[in-house]
Formats: sequence, C-alpha cells, structure tokens
Amino acid sequence: MAIKKVVILHGLYMSGFVMLPLSKRITKLGFDTLNLSYQSLSPNTATIFQQIDSFIDGENTAFVCHSMGGLIARAYLEANSQHAASVKKVITLGTPHKGATLAKHMKDKGFDLFLKNSVEFLLSENHDWPFSAKLYSIAGDLPLGLMPLIKKNSESDGTVLLDETKLKGMAEHKVFHLSHTSLIYSRKVMDYIESILSSQK
Repeated sequence: MAIKKVVILHGLYMSGFVMLPLSKRITKLGFDTLNLSYQSLSPNTATIFQQIDSFIDGENTAFVCHSMGGLIARAYLEANSQHAASVKKVITLGTPHKGATLAKHMKDKGFDLFLKNSVEFLLSENHDWPFSAKLYSIAGDLPLGLMPLIKKNSESDGTVLLDETKLKGMAEHKVFHLSHTSLIYSRKVMDYIESILSSQK
C-alpha cells in the first residue's frame, strides 16, 4: 500500500504558507503534494473537497494536517466521495478531534466573531475514528498558550488539550514535548511523519 500523494491542510488563522517547510520535505521524499490554502474562518468545503478529489485522482493518498485541518480531513472522509476511498492514512498534528475546549470557551464568552464558521468543525464532539484510513494522531505537551489559564493543571500544547487529540480506533497516538505551532516545524515530528508515509503498513 505505497502512498503516492499527500494532501497538506493548515489550521485556523493560517494558510498553506506555514506548512511550506513541511510540504517541501515531503515533496523531497518523492511524494506528489498538494499544500492546500483555504479560508479557515469560512471554509468552503465544496471547493476544498473538489480540489482534493481532483488531486487524488484514484492514487493512494495520505493527509498531513495541523489542528483544524484534521477536522477538515475528517469532513472530507465523511462526505465519502469516490476518491475518498483512496485515502489510506491521515496524520494529524495537534488536532482537537473531540472538539476544542478553547473554541468552546471563546464561544461561551461571546467571541464567536473570531471563530465564524470554523465552529462547525471546532465544536464537533467525535469519539471514534470510523474510517478505513488509518489515523496517526500527533500531540504536544508543552503548554505555551492560553490553555493553562483556561484549564489549570491540564495537559495540553497550550491550545489543544492532550485528551482532545485521542480517539477510539486511531492507529497510533504520539506525544512530543512541543507547543501547538512548533509541531509543524519540529524535525523529530517530520522524521516520524516520514516513517509513517514510507511504511507499507
């Protein structure tokens, strides 16, 4: 089950630009990559899914996603297009699979304006991973950010709680001593991603 193509999805308030270093390294490994930029506050899923379908085009594909990007990948698999069957692996970095406590806190405090339509993804309450594609969930436990103020003595990467990155049915859960954004730029994380993409399992 050799992976040929890799779809790269960024998180909230970001663009494909932040994923460039990671994207370049994946391309250097010989994979065909799509580093997709989308409007994270108002994601047009029809357009995003169409771009992903066109790119996959029946080839074995993996997703590498940061934060909310992992929830976009899930929505893509749930939409269950013909090409979704070609997705074999989904690798997420700091994705709040169970829903983001931080987003819920912002909504409760009346800061919906800063989240817009992203709440549709960030407030989802998933508990399992029901897809045939294998999920590799990468998390950080260096709490640099707002989370320690919102939830004292919690384990987090500063933005996403460690527990939010875990789902029943995932293939692997790996924790690095990194903050939410530094997960994207870590050499150790990239080495781990490379091992998953290169593995025939």
